[in-house]
Amino acid sequence: MVGGVGGEETASCGVGGSALVTTDGGPGGRGRHHGPGHRRPPPLAPTLGPLSSVWGLFDRGTYADGSFEVDGLRLHYEDFGTGSRVLVFMHGILLDSQMNRRLATDLAAAGHRVVLLDLPGHGQSDKPRHASAHRIDSYARRVVALLDALGVEQAVIGGVSLGANVSLQVAAQFPGRVRGLLIEMPVLEWAVPGAALVFLPLLLGVHYAAPLARAVARAARRLPRTRIGPLDSLLTTLTLEPEVTTAVLHGMLTGPVTPTYEERHAIVAPALVIGHKIDFIHPFTDADHLTRQLPRARLVEARSVVELRIAPDRLTAHIAAFLDEVWEGPVLHAVPAAAEV
Repeated sequence: MVGGVGGEETASCGVGGSALVTTDGGPGGRGRHHGPGHRRPPPLAPTLGPLSSVWGLFDRGTYADGSFEVDGLRLHYEDFGTGSRVLVFMHGILLDSQMNRRLATDLAAAGHRVVLLDLPGHGQSDKPRHASAHRIDSYARRVVALLDALGVEQAVIGGVSLGANVSLQVAAQFPGRVRGLLIEMPVLEWAVPGAALVFLPLLLGVHYAAPLARAVARAARRLPRTRIGPLDSLLTTLTLEPEVTTAVLHGMLTGPVTPTYEERHAIVAPALVIGHKIDFIHPFTDADHLTRQLPRARLVEARSVVELRIAPDRLTAHIAAFLDEVWEGPVLHAVPAAAEV
C-alpha cells in the first residue's frame, strides 16, 4: 500500500509497521526517506531573525509513518520521537494529522513520543461511508486499538475539538489506558446547538450538492501542497468525497458528543484543558466547566483559536511541563473521595 506524506510517496509497512520520513520545511522543501538512526538537523530558525516565525510554520520534523488494522479498517498514524512517555493526539473534525505536526515535532524534541492518529474518515485512514463508524464512542475504541498495535499499555490521550471529545470518551470507557488528558477546545452540551447550526447545513449542502462537492474534490487533489501542516490539512479536507463527509458529520450528530456529566466527574486522570474566547462552537465556558468537573484538571487560556498552530511556544511550554508532571507523578486508580464539583 502506498500513501502520500507531505506530497511524497512512502511505503506503508502493514500492521504496526512504519517508514521513517523527514519533512524539510521551507518553500520548495521535499520529504526524504532515511534509514534508522537519522537525526533531524538543528532548525535554522534561530539564524533567520524576523523570518523565524514564518520558518516555524513549515513541516520540518522526522517521524515514522505507519498503519494498523482494526475491524477491517486500516488506520494511519505518524510517530514522532521515542521512549515510553507516549502522547496520542488527534485532529479536529474533517481535518487530519498534518495540523498537529508542529506540536508533535516540538514535544518530541522535549523528550516525548507523540503519535498523531488519523481517525476513520480522515487523512490517510480508511473512509467508511456509514455513520456508525464515525460515532465518538466508536472512535474511542480505535484509539485503544492503536495503543494495542503499538504495544503501549498507558498513554496521555489528547486532541483538538473532535479529538478532545474522543479523548474524554477514551478516559470514560477505558480509564486504565489513560495516564493523562490533553484537551484543546472541547465541545460540551452547552455548545452542541451551535455545532448543529454549523454542521447540519454543511451536511445537507454536501448531500444535496454532491456533484459540486465531487468537482471541488477533484480540483483540490490537483493543488500543490504548501508543507504548512494546518493549511495542507485544510486542503486535504477539500479532497474528501461527499459521501465520506456526510457519513462523518452524520456520525457526529447521532452519536454521543461527550461523556455524561457523571462520567466526567469520575475521570481520575490528570488533565490540561486549553480553551479560548473566540467562537461559539468551542466556547471558553465549556473549557472552564470541564476543568471544574474533572477532579484533577487545570485550565490554560489560548490567546486565539490558532495560537497552538502558528505561535505555539507559550502553549507548548505549558503542555511539555504538564506531560513531565504526568509521567513523573503517581499512577492514579480511583476517584478521590472529595472530587471537585
